[in-house]
Amino acid sequence: MDMSGMSASSTSSSSSGMTMAMAMVFTNSHSTPLWSSTWTPTTSGQYAGTCIFLIILAIIGRCLMAFKAAMERRWLAIALDRRYVVVAGKKPDSILDKADPDTIKTGTLTCQGVDETVRVVRQVATETQPWRFSVDLPRAALAFVVAGVSYLLMLAVMTMNVGYFMSVLAGTFIGELAVGRYIVHWSEH
Repeated sequence: MDMSGMSASSTSSSSSGMTMAMAMVFTNSHSTPLWSSTWTPTTSGQYAGTCIFLIILAIIGRCLMAFKAAMERRWLAIALDRRYVVVAGKKPDSILDKADPDTIKTGTLTCQGVDETVRVVRQVATETQPWRFSVDLPRAALAFVVAGVSYLLMLAVMTMNVGYFMSVLAGTFIGELAVGRYIVHWSEH
Protein backbone atom coordinates (compact mmCIF):
# COMPACT_ATOMS: atom_id res chain seq x y z
CA MET A 1 0.00 0.00 0.00
CA ASP A 2 1.57 3.30 -1.09
CA MET A 3 1.00 6.13 1.38
CA SER A 4 3.23 8.68 -0.31
CA GLY A 5 0.22 10.35 -1.88
CA MET A 6 -1.47 10.96 1.47
CA SER A 7 -1.72 14.68 2.09
CA ALA A 8 -1.53 16.60 5.37
CA SER A 9 -5.20 17.48 5.05
CA SER A 10 -6.24 13.84 5.12
CA THR A 11 -4.20 13.18 8.29
CA SER A 12 -5.62 16.22 10.03
CA SER A 13 -9.18 15.18 9.16
CA SER A 14 -8.65 11.97 11.09
CA SER A 15 -8.45 13.97 14.31
CA SER A 16 -12.05 15.11 13.64
CA GLY A 17 -12.98 17.80 16.06
CA MET A 18 -9.63 19.08 17.25
CA THR A 19 -9.65 22.79 16.54
CA MET A 20 -6.10 23.45 17.66
CA ALA A 21 -3.16 21.17 17.00
CA MET A 22 -0.91 20.54 19.99
CA ALA A 23 2.75 21.31 19.44
CA MET A 24 4.85 18.17 19.64
CA VAL A 25 8.19 19.99 19.65
CA PHE A 26 9.58 22.73 21.86
CA THR A 27 9.03 26.23 20.59
CA ASN A 28 10.50 29.56 21.59
CA SER A 29 7.58 31.73 20.55
CA HIS A 30 7.05 34.79 22.73
CA SER A 31 3.30 34.67 22.13
CA THR A 32 2.49 31.27 23.66
CA PRO A 33 -0.68 31.45 25.77
CA LEU A 34 -0.37 30.42 29.40
CA TRP A 35 -3.46 28.71 30.89
CA SER A 36 -5.94 30.79 28.83
CA SER A 37 -6.10 32.86 25.68
CA THR A 38 -6.29 36.04 27.77
CA TRP A 39 -2.80 35.38 29.17
CA THR A 40 -0.91 35.58 25.90
CA PRO A 41 2.21 37.71 25.96
CA THR A 42 2.50 40.03 22.97
CA THR A 43 5.80 41.73 23.77
CA SER A 44 9.17 40.49 24.97
CA GLY A 45 8.61 42.28 28.29
CA GLN A 46 5.32 40.48 28.86
CA TYR A 47 6.98 37.18 27.99
CA ALA A 48 9.81 37.88 30.47
CA GLY A 49 7.22 38.79 33.11
CA THR A 50 5.41 35.53 32.49
CA CYS A 51 8.67 33.60 32.85
CA ILE A 52 9.49 35.43 36.10
CA PHE A 53 6.00 34.65 37.37
CA LEU A 54 6.56 30.95 36.62
CA ILE A 55 9.89 31.01 38.47
CA ILE A 56 8.21 32.55 41.52
CA LEU A 57 5.31 30.08 41.33
CA ALA A 58 7.73 27.14 41.22
CA ILE A 59 9.59 28.54 44.25
CA ILE A 60 6.26 28.93 46.07
CA GLY A 61 5.43 25.32 45.17
CA ARG A 62 8.65 24.06 46.78
CA CYS A 63 8.06 26.26 49.84
CA LEU A 64 4.56 24.85 50.21
CA MET A 65 5.93 21.31 50.06
CA ALA A 66 8.51 22.17 52.74
CA PHE A 67 5.82 23.78 54.89
CA LYS A 68 3.60 20.71 54.55
CA ALA A 69 6.50 18.43 55.52
CA ALA A 70 7.27 20.59 58.56
CA MET A 71 3.63 20.55 59.61
CA GLU A 72 3.49 16.76 59.20
CA ARG A 73 6.48 16.42 61.54
CA ARG A 74 4.86 18.79 64.02
CA TRP A 75 1.51 16.99 63.92
CA LEU A 76 3.23 13.64 64.39
CA ALA A 77 5.23 14.92 67.37
CA ILE A 78 2.07 16.28 68.97
CA ALA A 79 0.24 13.00 68.36
CA LEU A 80 3.08 10.95 69.81
CA ASP A 81 3.26 13.18 72.89
CA ARG A 82 -0.49 12.82 73.41
CA ARG A 83 -0.20 9.49 75.17
CA TYR A 84 -1.40 9.52 78.77
CA VAL A 85 -1.03 6.65 81.19
CA VAL A 86 -2.83 6.69 84.52
CA VAL A 87 -0.55 5.50 87.27
CA ALA A 88 -2.46 3.02 89.43
CA GLY A 89 -2.45 3.84 93.13
CA LYS A 90 -0.62 7.17 92.74
CA LYS A 91 -2.10 10.01 94.70
CA PRO A 92 -1.97 13.52 93.27
CA ASP A 93 1.12 15.48 94.22
CA SER A 94 -1.04 18.18 95.79
CA ILE A 95 -2.35 15.70 98.37
CA LEU A 96 1.11 14.33 99.14
CA ASP A 97 2.81 17.70 99.48
CA LYS A 98 0.25 19.54 101.65
CA ALA A 99 2.20 18.61 104.73
CA ASP A 100 5.29 20.43 103.42
CA PRO A 101 4.64 24.22 103.45
CA ASP A 102 7.67 25.00 101.23
CA THR A 103 6.31 22.86 98.39
CA ILE A 104 2.92 24.56 98.50
CA LYS A 105 4.47 28.04 98.28
CA THR A 106 6.78 27.28 95.37
CA GLY A 107 4.85 24.54 93.62
CA THR A 108 6.24 21.31 92.25
CA LEU A 109 6.94 20.96 88.57
CA THR A 110 7.84 17.47 87.47
CA CYS A 111 8.04 15.64 84.19
CA GLN A 112 4.54 14.34 84.93
CA GLY A 113 3.19 17.88 85.15
CA VAL A 114 1.90 19.76 88.14
CA ASP A 115 -0.36 17.83 90.53
CA GLU A 116 -1.29 15.12 88.03
CA THR A 117 -2.05 11.45 88.45
CA VAL A 118 -1.12 10.72 84.85
CA ARG A 119 2.18 10.54 83.06
CA VAL A 120 2.84 11.62 79.51
CA VAL A 121 4.53 8.81 77.64
CA ARG A 122 6.19 9.37 74.29
CA GLN A 123 5.56 6.61 71.80
CA VAL A 124 8.58 5.79 69.66
CA ALA A 125 6.95 3.71 66.92
CA THR A 126 4.94 5.50 64.28
CA GLU A 127 1.59 4.17 63.25
CA THR A 128 -1.47 5.56 61.57
CA GLN A 129 -2.79 8.34 63.73
CA PRO A 130 -6.49 8.72 64.50
CA TRP A 131 -8.48 11.18 62.41
CA ARG A 132 -8.52 14.65 63.96
CA PHE A 133 -10.34 17.65 62.55
CA SER A 134 -7.61 20.01 63.79
CA VAL A 135 -4.95 18.08 61.85
CA ASP A 136 -6.68 16.53 58.85
CA LEU A 137 -8.49 19.66 57.65
CA PRO A 138 -5.26 21.73 57.40
CA ARG A 139 -3.48 18.71 55.89
CA ALA A 140 -6.15 18.40 53.19
CA ALA A 141 -6.07 22.16 52.52
CA LEU A 142 -2.28 22.09 52.13
CA ALA A 143 -2.46 19.09 49.80
CA PHE A 144 -5.13 20.92 47.77
CA VAL A 145 -2.95 24.02 47.36
CA VAL A 146 0.23 22.01 46.62
CA ALA A 147 -1.58 19.94 43.99
CA GLY A 148 -3.11 23.05 42.43
CA VAL A 149 0.27 24.81 42.13
CA SER A 150 1.88 21.62 40.81
CA TYR A 151 -0.79 21.17 38.14
CA LEU A 152 -0.51 24.80 37.05
CA LEU A 153 3.25 24.33 36.65
CA MET A 154 2.66 21.11 34.74
CA LEU A 155 0.29 22.88 32.37
CA ALA A 156 2.89 25.59 31.81
CA VAL A 157 5.45 22.95 30.85
CA MET A 158 2.92 21.24 28.58
CA THR A 159 2.75 24.35 26.39
CA MET A 160 6.08 23.09 25.03
CA ASN A 161 7.50 26.61 25.30
CA VAL A 162 11.22 26.54 26.09
CA GLY A 163 11.08 29.70 28.18
CA TYR A 164 8.20 28.43 30.29
CA PHE A 165 9.88 25.05 30.70
CA MET A 166 13.20 26.56 31.76
CA SER A 167 11.43 28.98 34.12
CA VAL A 168 9.67 26.12 35.91
CA LEU A 169 12.96 24.23 36.17
CA ALA A 170 14.81 27.31 37.43
CA GLY A 171 12.14 28.00 40.04
CA THR A 172 12.19 24.40 41.18
CA PHE A 173 15.98 24.51 41.46
CA ILE A 174 15.99 27.76 43.44
CA GLY A 175 13.15 26.59 45.69
CA GLU A 176 14.84 23.27 46.36
CA LEU A 177 18.11 25.04 47.05
CA ALA A 178 16.39 27.30 49.57
CA VAL A 179 14.05 24.89 51.40
CA GLY A 180 14.81 21.40 50.11
CA ARG A 181 16.40 20.30 53.37
CA TYR A 182 13.05 20.72 55.09
CA ILE A 183 11.26 18.43 52.64
CA VAL A 184 11.62 14.95 54.11
CA HIS A 185 9.64 12.23 52.41
CA TRP A 186 8.33 9.40 54.58
CA SER A 187 9.85 6.86 52.22
CA GLU A 188 13.33 8.11 53.17
CA HIS A 189 12.95 7.01 56.81
